[in-house]
Amino acid sequence: MTPQETAELFQSVDPETRLELLLDYADRLPPLDPDYAPLRDAGLNMVHECQSPVFLMAETDAGTLRLHVDVPREAPTARGFTSVLVDLFDGKPVEVLASAPEDLVHELGLTQLLGMQRKRGLAGIYYRVRSALS
Repeated sequence: MTPQETAELFQSVDPETRLELLLDYADRLPPLDPDYAPLRDAGLNMVHECQSPVFLMAETDAGTLRLHVDVPREAPTARGFTSVLVDLFDGKPVEVLASAPEDLVHELGLTQLLGMQRKRGLAGIYYRVRSALS
């Protein structure tokens, strides 16, 4: 699914269903590759804008984006949003990320459903992914 198609899916449902959809994504987040656990355990590559301990490392390899993430189950909003990003961008050409909306949180219709702190955390997660373009 493209970022545009995902945004259309989220926006096509009512706000309550939108949150349920985000929670469904939270259940789909793949486990962190064990090779990256030492970085997470050392506190490296943490998204500091997020209140929850979100580990996110975005790398490019031969024009392909790789996302290595870990978000605890106790943080379902951050976990769900991160899972959306993995679904959209992991293993895809960097051009997919480059053509994605600058404010994906807004495009998914989540801004009016979340408090300021959560919006800032999700924006920080997305910013970390987009930093792979630099």
